[in-house]
Amino acid sequence: MEKKAINIAGSKLYGPYTPGVMANGMIWLSGQIDVEAGNDVKSQTAGALKKIDALLDAAGVSKDSVCFAQVLLDDISDFAAMNEVYGAWVEDIEIKPARAAFEAGALPAGAKVEIVVQGIKLE
Repeated sequence: MEKKAINIAGSKLYGPYTPGVMANGMIWLSGQIDVEAGNDVKSQTAGALKKIDALLDAAGVSKDSVCFAQVLLDDISDFAAMNEVYGAWVEDIEIKPARAAFEAGALPAGAKVEIVVQGIKLE
């Protein structure tokens, strides 16, 4: 299987990268942020997850295909608020993705949260 780009129309990029790549049944999505969603971590988390859903849909899969999520927070004190939104997003997934979450200051465009996911195309 060749390497394919995963894109969504109108997606703003913050550098020289592809929003997602699929090869050999593996899916890698670049870190997703949504500073336009609002000034708080809950709004930005919901916006980033909405972008992830759209990219997964463009790849022909659902969030059930996500195996790993990495959450970068501008401020670790926002963990509980982010986790509330993220928890609702994974609630209906039978096998929830493995995850890491940590503080990483100076996210792109002044974002409060950035979410990176990796998954597989389930047969």
